Amino acid sequence: MPANGKTGRMDPQEEIKRLKTSLKQAEKVQSELDLRVFNLKTLFDVSKDIFGSVEPETILRNFLLMTMGNFGVMQGFVLLLDESSEDANQFIAIGFQDDLNAALEEGAVKYLDSKGRRESPQQLSLAEQDAILPSAVELSFPFSVTTDGPALLGLGPKLIGEPYNDNDIELLNTLVNNLVIALKNARSFDEIRLLNKNLQLKNIELEKAFKELTEAMRKVELLEDIKANLSKFVPNTVSRLIEKSPNGEMPESKEQDVSVLFLDIESYTKICERLGDEEMNDIIERHFSAFMDAIYANNGDVNETAGDGLMVLFLDDDRVQNALGAVRTALQIRDDTIKIGHECTSLYRPLEINMGINSGQAFVGAAKFDSYTGSRWTYTARGSITNVASRIGSQAKGGKIFLSPTTAARVKDHFTLSPLGKFSLKNVSEEVEIYEVG
Repeated sequence: MPANGKTGRMDPQEEIKRLKTSLKQAEKVQSELDLRVFNLKTLFDVSKDIFGSVEPETILRNFLLMTMGNFGVMQGFVLLLDESSEDANQFIAIGFQDDLNAALEEGAVKYLDSKGRRESPQQLSLAEQDAILPSAVELSFPFSVTTDGPALLGLGPKLIGEPYNDNDIELLNTLVNNLVIALKNARSFDEIRLLNKNLQLKNIELEKAFKELTEAMRKVELLEDIKANLSKFVPNTVSRLIEKSPNGEMPESKEQDVSVLFLDIESYTKICERLGDEEMNDIIERHFSAFMDAIYANNGDVNETAGDGLMVLFLDDDRVQNALGAVRTALQIRDDTIKIGHECTSLYRPLEINMGINSGQAFVGAAKFDSYTGSRWTYTARGSITNVASRIGSQAKGGKIFLSPTTAARVKDHFTLSPLGKFSLKNVSEEVEIYEVG
């Protein structure tokens, strides 16, 4: 039995008191839940607008509009400073008179200066207590987008007349943090867009360079083809000069040591009459092809061709090597002629190639001949050395190789020579002693 002698039923007054307490607790929980729902909805709405763009100005304007709308504010501004240039500052104000915006921006900059531009987002102050900002700005919220980019959010009074409380500040802190993330994303996007633009420009430059390179390669290939075909018709010396001076400027002729070899085919006209021009042409091509190998193997250069004859220059810096190269070439030509002669069934016997060699100083280089039809260039060795070489060659018979005294003196230690005596040569004032290579 209870002390009061009654049943265990609670006193009605006590029950009412308990229920009121429970109701207050429920209302408090509901209020907190409503506040959290409001904060989450505000965060969602603001984030949706600021993350929906990559343009900084659009992000700032959307952020300011959504923040003002959710807090019931008619006036607000946001300022982003650029330490590198004042012209790069971003300032957006809503609800203020247009003619006051310049002064408002100037005041916002001074406000950040007075706070050292390093205020953390949690450090807030009432601007109405500060003469720097207009009294219409009730709440200032400094923050930073980057370490050297201070910013400031300013809000006017709430329409409902209530002051900003701790919950408002906490919500603003979250919203501003999201704004900072959105602005950083936008800057990253700008950097990517700039890099992409630069990459496109580089690709255009590379494409242009590739086209130019392709065109240059085409020209090089064309020049190589020209060079290859040119070498079939002009001496190698001329080809090399053209490579060094493609604009057509040829070096002046200069006196230098040279060995000159002349050769021709004995009885060429009679053989042509017997075999016919076509067959004789085939025989000449076969012989001269072998001669070319011998000439180039000894650093010679075919300067002129005339029917059955060749003029070959040896232009080594060493005058002895010039003479040795010429004689070695002549001996190789003689051996090749004998070999080919035995292989050609149309020939009764090998051709007889008569050769003359002279060495000494001559004017070597390009010569230009102008006429009304244009200019023509030739490259040769001019002087008595060339004339005497030709005359010595004309004295040779039966496939002999004749040398001038100068050439003989240079090669006597390398080949067997036979003196043939002095000869009178056409258009040469003095007799010339001639030697035969054995």
